[in-house]
Amino acid sequence: MNSQLLLERAQTALFPIFSGIDAKVKHNVKKVLEAFAKERVGVHHFSSVSGYGHGDLGRETLDRVFATVMATEAAAVRVQLVSGTHAIACALFGVLRPGDEMLAVAGKPYDTLEEVIGLRESASGSLKEFGIHYRELPLTANGTLDWEGLTTAVTKNTRLVLIQRSCGYSWRESLSIEDIKEIVATVKKQNPDTICFVDNCYGEFVETEEPPAVGADLIAGSLIKNPGGTIVTAGGYLAGRKSLVEAACCRLTAPGIGSEGGATFDQNRLLFQGLFLAPQMVGEAIKGTHLASYVFHELGYPVNPLPKTPRRDVIQGIKLGSKEKLLAFCRALQQQSPVGSYLDPVPAQMPGYESELVMAGGTFIDGSTSELSADGPLREPYLVFMQGGTHWTHCAIALEAIIDAISVV
Repeated sequence: MNSQLLLERAQTALFPIFSGIDAKVKHNVKKVLEAFAKERVGVHHFSSVSGYGHGDLGRETLDRVFATVMATEAAAVRVQLVSGTHAIACALFGVLRPGDEMLAVAGKPYDTLEEVIGLRESASGSLKEFGIHYRELPLTANGTLDWEGLTTAVTKNTRLVLIQRSCGYSWRESLSIEDIKEIVATVKKQNPDTICFVDNCYGEFVETEEPPAVGADLIAGSLIKNPGGTIVTAGGYLAGRKSLVEAACCRLTAPGIGSEGGATFDQNRLLFQGLFLAPQMVGEAIKGTHLASYVFHELGYPVNPLPKTPRRDVIQGIKLGSKEKLLAFCRALQQQSPVGSYLDPVPAQMPGYESELVMAGGTFIDGSTSELSADGPLREPYLVFMQGGTHWTHCAIALEAIIDAISVV
């Protein structure tokens, strides 16, 4: 089938869904605007301080804006958080103590958390080394959460439950806000003191509520994913109960300093503006996932999520079935990128990952997955995960080239 005609047909079929996405974008933009108005954000908040970061008015105001948007008591938005994994690690090391147990309820966590937990022995300073116990509730044979097993999985020693919202590199549905609400209720019924912590990466602004609105105690994520609006250059965030956010900040900085430290240098304007742009950018990325799902399903490839189904994050999984097609997919996407289109993605070992990866994404922010990118581990069944996009038309252009590239492999 002609790739251009297939994309045109997809756009026509998905027009009603795009209208529904725009309605969610409007809701989330309004939520951000109301938070800005509540904190009386002005140009004076774009100034910042250097050094220790004490008395950074812009940073302190942005923390409150984030807390309002995420429906939490407190938040910490910091450029010193180098990634989503770093933000998650600060939360885990801040909350957990020797002898505590952490339970992952959505199967095996994302690759970069394995060394944080101590599932792989190649890194020092893991949770395991500090005497923190780990269990996970495996997915069912159908790749879904074991809801029945969850009803008895929490014990009196379970200090924290890890809820990974996005599918990561697993072939499962990402979690909806309703799913998270049910998980939290089930956990709290067994042990009200267990902390429900959500890895919120890739999920921000996809729905009209965030996990704390349905009972999550703490969330964390990356600013070069959804909430940075494609323009924030680095950083991450923590949001939730005030005591838990502060405990996590004490691991980022030091006990006694906590959230009071961490200069934002000249980044405050970008952090505010990125948050303002985020709902719109997420909406565009979601439209791109719908396009990818539709066209690859039409071509006979297994896709996750399926066409026309509600989105729970900004990731589209496609089961390509061969190394050659995975490489062709990523090369074609790279060639349609605004930055580094001349580069050839090659498989390589990446810090924190178990398998070699191939990554494509000529992005303005290095490693940004809020901009259009794709990656996949070089292992069976050769899945590719496409995510992000500043506007869905770029996704359509890239998809046209990708379809042509894999058709000849």
